[in-house]
Amino acid sequence: MAESMIKLRDELDAEQQDFSDMQQQHFKVRARMALENDALRNSFRGASDFLMAKRASVFPDDEALQALRSRGEAIRQHSLNHLPDLLETLEKNLTANGIRVHWAETADEACALIHGILADNNARTVVKGKSMVSEEIELNHYLQEKGIECLESDMGEYLVQLAGETPSHIIMPAIHKNKEQIARLMHGRAETADGQGVPYTEDVDELIGNARAILREKFMNADAGISGVNMAVANTGTLCLVENEGNGRMTTTVPKLHIAVTGIEKVVEDLADVPELLTLLTRSATGQKISTYFNMISGPKKNDELDGPEQVHLVLVDNGRSRIFNHPVLQPTLQCIRCGACMNHCPVYARVGGHAYGSTYPGPIGQVVTPQIGGLDNNGDMLSACSLNGACGEACPVRIPLPALIRELRHEANHPQFINAADADLTRVKQRGAKRSLGESIIWKGWALAHRYPPLYQMMSRSIAIGRGLLSGSLGNRLLAPWTDSRTAPKAAAQSLHQMVKKRGVASQPGQHKEHEQ
Repeated sequence: MAESMIKLRDELDAEQQDFSDMQQQHFKVRARMALENDALRNSFRGASDFLMAKRASVFPDDEALQALRSRGEAIRQHSLNHLPDLLETLEKNLTANGIRVHWAETADEACALIHGILADNNARTVVKGKSMVSEEIELNHYLQEKGIECLESDMGEYLVQLAGETPSHIIMPAIHKNKEQIARLMHGRAETADGQGVPYTEDVDELIGNARAILREKFMNADAGISGVNMAVANTGTLCLVENEGNGRMTTTVPKLHIAVTGIEKVVEDLADVPELLTLLTRSATGQKISTYFNMISGPKKNDELDGPEQVHLVLVDNGRSRIFNHPVLQPTLQCIRCGACMNHCPVYARVGGHAYGSTYPGPIGQVVTPQIGGLDNNGDMLSACSLNGACGEACPVRIPLPALIRELRHEANHPQFINAADADLTRVKQRGAKRSLGESIIWKGWALAHRYPPLYQMMSRSIAIGRGLLSGSLGNRLLAPWTDSRTAPKAAAQSLHQMVKKRGVASQPGQHKEHEQ
């Protein structure tokens, strides 16, 4: 028994190392590795089909859905249009309710603030509810380096943490793992409070029960709880948290100290804005009409209350959001309610999975958010993982024009003027022009020039026709790579369209070109 356990743990360690090695690779390498993993592709394809069907089942009336999307879009745009004022109102009302508000401009500053709060309260153990912003700032790693145990309490996040991986989906972090993989992981890595291992089982209820037993002990003894925030209501100073497992409520009520962390864009003006967004969020994310739990936190425990934290802190994280807010085209990025619908409907994400993107936010929203937060030099390659089919834009419950934003970021990445990460111009994406290639630029300038002057265009098309044999051979495969890695090289026609028309004696009518121009 001991030998088999040691062998299993060695296998899990090797898989963790493989994952770490994969994340160090270039985006194209990670994508190719994902495409070669049949089990991974089956998991994502099945999950995407299931989630799309669930979403469709709770939105049977398309006219009602479009009306709801329009209202959700209006609420989010109103919040962004008044964002500075709403944030000030939020801070004022939260403070009046007894919640301490902290502002963090960068990820490092946010981590340092949270660690400072924990240190001031002598907190050494933390249970953590699901929070993509905490993943974004890499809070777990930061606290671990400071000697603080930080345990994920969401089931999917807990499994990902056991595996030493990162989430592959913003709603279902362990969507890339099947039942057998989870059983091996729980048996090989999970331990009860008395240090005992977890029996091997592939029964889903037993797996969840084993995890709950472990986490329940952690909830009862944790020094602090950390959670995310789905919506922060400015006029009432209320933090709203959506969840299904009850771990969020345990995290925010059992420990004496609760720290909430969220991006500055999550604010809404009034409680009346919440029902519309909640309806869109739960139905778009998991196909539920309402989530199992909806937590509303407006302050710490009062003297006459039996439970709840003695301190509540909110850390508002910028981390590039001000730059997005000030961009003349990309500001709608901040409308996102983090439902994951764009990922579920994306044909590229369904084939390569979340880890191929190498970022906290994968899929279409990740392609829009990550290059703006981390810069185009480091994250611009993921912009190529989009066919611009438009499925993400059609699925987005708050009508973020994701394909248009991806096109804008591609334009920014290839802009002639380079702007580095330290540039103070908040109306531009960090490292604009970082992906510009001199050779590609020359090709496109030549293309534009040829289409501007008819004689030059005719000469170019005739040259292609003459050299068409070269393009269809091995030289063409090399010139057109990587396009030809999985496709047959295109073969040019022997004659251009103009040549064939002229040969057949078809002449343009007088004034025909001018009429078309009008």
